[in-house]
Amino acid sequence: MSPIREVGGDLGAALSSVSVPTYVIDRDGIIRWVNPAAERLFGECRGRRFTSVVAPEDLRRARDHFTRKMIGTEHTSDGELIVLNPSGGRVKVDISSVALTEGHHVVGVFGQISDVAAPVVPPPLPALTPRQAEVLRLLEHGRSTDDIARELHLSPETVRNHVRRMLRALGVHTRLEAVAHAHRARAVVDVTRPAQAS
Repeated sequence: MSPIREVGGDLGAALSSVSVPTYVIDRDGIIRWVNPAAERLFGECRGRRFTSVVAPEDLRRARDHFTRKMIGTEHTSDGELIVLNPSGGRVKVDISSVALTEGHHVVGVFGQISDVAAPVVPPPLPALTPRQAEVLRLLEHGRSTDDIARELHLSPETVRNHVRRMLRALGVHTRLEAVAHAHRARAVVDVTRPAQAS
């Protein structure tokens, strides 16, 4: 008997009551269970694919982590993700997830979300592909080529190719210029966005 079962108690009720957004996805990628905290973040999302609540630039990475759990090459993962709230707003979160197993078979994914960012994350620059936007976001966080390669499970040369194409798409020459360009572009969007009524 596992130590948790020895303790007893209703684990399902406890997970429903915690203030940390918590979810379960089945092996087909369908959201099967969320606690009230997750429902406040995503809205009513049971029965939908988990990809429906992930921002486009993070879809590939989210799918990669899910697939690796399903085939057994990754048991747990932790990292930042941009998710979509019910109104389509973009929110940066930290997600910890683990493969759910029954016997020797993976049956789904269990995850929890922490550090929900209060500010809405701006959309990626329209000139960039989702992968280039992802690379730019990591550059903005000070990541090196090797850091990005490890985080995105790419080779350093592939990362350098994405960076070169991103620089060309933005019309800049260095990574620093790309980061500055992104900040300027987002500042313009913030200034021109109408203020919301409180």
